[in-house]
Amino acid sequence: MPDKSYKQIVVLSGKGGTGKTTISAAFTGLIKSKVIIDCDVDAANLHLLLKPERITSHDYYGGKKASIDKTRCDECGLCESVCSFDAINNFDVDPISCEGCGFCFRICPLNAISFNQVKTGSYYECLLEDGTKFYFAKLSPGEGNSGKLVTEIKKNALDNLPGDLKWVIVDGPPGIGCPVNASISSADIVVIVTEPTLSGIHDLKRLVELIGKFNLKSGIIINKYDLNQDVTSQIYSFSEECNIPVIGKIRFSKKFTNAIIEGKSIIETDENIRNEFINIWEQISMWGK
Repeated sequence: MPDKSYKQIVVLSGKGGTGKTTISAAFTGLIKSKVIIDCDVDAANLHLLLKPERITSHDYYGGKKASIDKTRCDECGLCESVCSFDAINNFDVDPISCEGCGFCFRICPLNAISFNQVKTGSYYECLLEDGTKFYFAKLSPGEGNSGKLVTEIKKNALDNLPGDLKWVIVDGPPGIGCPVNASISSADIVVIVTEPTLSGIHDLKRLVELIGKFNLKSGIIINKYDLNQDVTSQIYSFSEECNIPVIGKIRFSKKFTNAIIEGKSIIETDENIRNEFINIWEQISMWGK
């Protein structure tokens, strides 16, 4: 990786559906000298709003699967009896049920089972209309190791950055699992998007606990803050307790839904909301100095 002259902003949420990707898309439209990475590999959708042109695509091999050679198998049934995932039936391996543990491969007395790398997803290098590099990935349905795919796409993006870059915007996955850990690797600032619901504040607390282990600078955005002022007040109290500032709050508006239906970023459709995002980004950019 080249010498780091840029700041990496990772946008996260403790749960899905808080508006994380909508906010990431808004930031993308406000700044210049940037690279964008969608690290939500299980449900990538930032490209639906940004409409990039795909330049290159890469196959991702993130796991192994077993397969049985019928010409060598004597149908002893040992592999089926030891498979904990019921992936072997009638001496065939179901690739969807196979978890890639390799136990059957190791225990077969005739070496009739192979255990090879398989394609489990794809990742893409793209260009936005203004020439910005954009990266996203798709994990194949039912496959695991999403954290490894996040690491792979970030490495591909960060190893090929332009020299005059100022910002890397990462739209991270929801939750607190392995792909989230991978997405905040080498981050400078984490922007946490939450909503004023009981599940929203519960998952916010879990995410803040995780981020605290990495000692990362972070701030909170409360989306749809006006739908439940009581819970919004609880979020403010929690932010004071853990010394993480609320850097912005966004009111509920059907214009967000309408923008998504039109396949546009919200800042393309409403000037007042655009100004709200400008104010939020100014606080973030101050941190980056």
